[in-house]
Amino acid sequence: MILETERLILRHWLETDAEDLYKYASDKRVGPIAGWPVHTSVENSLEIIRNVLSADETYAVCLKSDNKAIGSIGLSIGETSNLCLPNEEAEIGYWIGVPFWGQGLIPEAVKELLRHGFEDLQLNKIWCGYFDGNIKSKRVQEKCGFQYHHTNQDIHWVLMDDIRTEHITAIGRYDWLQLNEKN
Repeated sequence: MILETERLILRHWLETDAEDLYKYASDKRVGPIAGWPVHTSVENSLEIIRNVLSADETYAVCLKSDNKAIGSIGLSIGETSNLCLPNEEAEIGYWIGVPFWGQGLIPEAVKELLRHGFEDLQLNKIWCGYFDGNIKSKRVQEKCGFQYHHTNQDIHWVLMDDIRTEHITAIGRYDWLQLNEKN
C-alpha cells in the first residue's frame, strides 16, 4: 500500500533503501532518543529493513520529489505494540533524518497515518509515546491532537538496555473526527 500527502509518499521499505536508511539512522541524534541504537553499517540497515521495517503497516517516509527514504513511520496494532493493546487499537512510531527536522514533514505523515488507521483500518484509538527529553516528538504529538494519558517511569528499555521515563499519549476516533471537522 502507498499513502500520499501533499509532500510525501509513505510506502513499504525496500532492500534498496538500505543506503538511504543508513545515511539518516547512523546519526546519533536520531535513534537513541527514539529508543533504538544507531545503525553501524549499510548491512546493519539492510538487516533492520528485513527484520523490523518489513512489518505490516510500517512505511518509509519519502519526499514526492525523489521517492527516497528519509524516515520511517508505522502502526503496531494490538499485541504487536509495546503497550499490549487490544486489536482495535494501535501504537504509532516515527522518526525522520536530521536534515528534514523542523519542516513539518513528520506531523504531515502522522496525520495521514491517523487517517489511514481510523478510516481504512477502522481502529478505535491510536497511542503514541515519547521519552523524557524528546521535545520534538512531544510537539509532533501535540500538533496531531494526541492527549497526555500517563507516564511510565524507570522502565527498562530493552533495545537500548537502559532505564527511561516514557510519556504516553493517545487519540480516539471520535476526537480525531472532531479535529478534522474543524480543519
